[in-house]
Amino acid sequence: MVLAEIERLLAQTIGLDAASVGLTTIERAIQSRMTACGLKSQPGYLEKIQSSATELQELIEAVVVSETWFFRDQEAFAALGDFVIHEWLPTHSANKLRLLSIPCATGEEAYSMAMTLDGIGLSSDSFQIDAVDISERALMRARKAVYSRNSFRGKNLEFRDRYFETDLHGSHLSNAIRKRVLFQQGNLLSPDFFPGSHHFHFIFCRNLLIYLDLPAQTRAIQTLKRLLTPEGLLFVGPAEAALMVNHHLVSARRPMAFAFRHGSLFPQKPPVEKKIFRIQKTPLAPLPPFFKPKHRLKTERVALTPARPVVSGKMGIDLKLAHQFADEGRMDEAVRVCEGYLKRHPSSVEALYLLGVIYDATGNLEKARAYYRKALYLNPEHYESLMHLAYAAEKDGDAATVQNLRARAHRVKERMPHV
Repeated sequence: MVLAEIERLLAQTIGLDAASVGLTTIERAIQSRMTACGLKSQPGYLEKIQSSATELQELIEAVVVSETWFFRDQEAFAALGDFVIHEWLPTHSANKLRLLSIPCATGEEAYSMAMTLDGIGLSSDSFQIDAVDISERALMRARKAVYSRNSFRGKNLEFRDRYFETDLHGSHLSNAIRKRVLFQQGNLLSPDFFPGSHHFHFIFCRNLLIYLDLPAQTRAIQTLKRLLTPEGLLFVGPAEAALMVNHHLVSARRPMAFAFRHGSLFPQKPPVEKKIFRIQKTPLAPLPPFFKPKHRLKTERVALTPARPVVSGKMGIDLKLAHQFADEGRMDEAVRVCEGYLKRHPSSVEALYLLGVIYDATGNLEKARAYYRKALYLNPEHYESLMHLAYAAEKDGDAATVQNLRARAHRVKERMPHV
């Protein structure tokens, strides 16, 4: 079958698991490129991409769709700043800090990394960020560094006033931040991808592995481990935490940052059986002003120590523990904590959403979607649940549902303060 052969070629080239983006998405991309090439049959188009690296790249461009924004998953950037201050600077103050963002898409993640480091006081010549993506079109937009409102989401947008100038054409990023990021085209699965070892102290590779088939996931993770310095940190997406544990990486123990490091240098003790834990709090380093929520909620490092049972009256404390278990890949324990929390707080949208994320991470998509829907039943404007369900519908090839959910999410975003 021709379609299956094209899917195999995409898997061989970029490791794409066709089911992860939806067969309809691939079929639409093929049809679009056939029209552009003046071809009327799929067999003819298969011959075209087998003989033309340029057209194969055009098909990849049509298949790869980026969904990103500045400081997406803020906890990861807060953890980056904290680890640089407490672990890297004390022993590497004379060295240049090197970071990698892959896939960097249109640049929002890489530039967020640069703003984070600038915000904690690192000089412009003390760090370099390499940003890599397979899409040259996305890289062109990243280098231009002019962004629309869609790239600015959430309530804490002080960084926009600090680093951007806005006109009728969009928000233009300052040159001081732009010059700290080096963009280049590349494929993580290529044998010549950054040859050698230990190039980067911090790597952000978030929400790529979930789109790869199993062999490609293994190759990608081995490459990331090779590129990471012995004491370095690898940041991944929420649904990819379990993969890290399976490849002998251990959690850096920062809730919802999903940061991992080499297990051989940072062994972790197995969880203590049949003991109840409480949360022990220690203050973090000062963060840039745009990290600080206006409601004076404090970011905290979390450590586990045996203690008396958690007092259910402390609002949210159980969910912090669930976040930490999920971050460490201890999904069964995270589920139990969430379920226990829901027995006492059955209308907790946050607990329902977190269960959805956990089941997403373990591959139980049916349960994940059920919990996202429950969260939306209680709060029809829960943006994250809308977007997760949209991604799920896209994987199913349900274009009508994708359009409906994304339209709802867009309306929610439009009503968010300061967006």
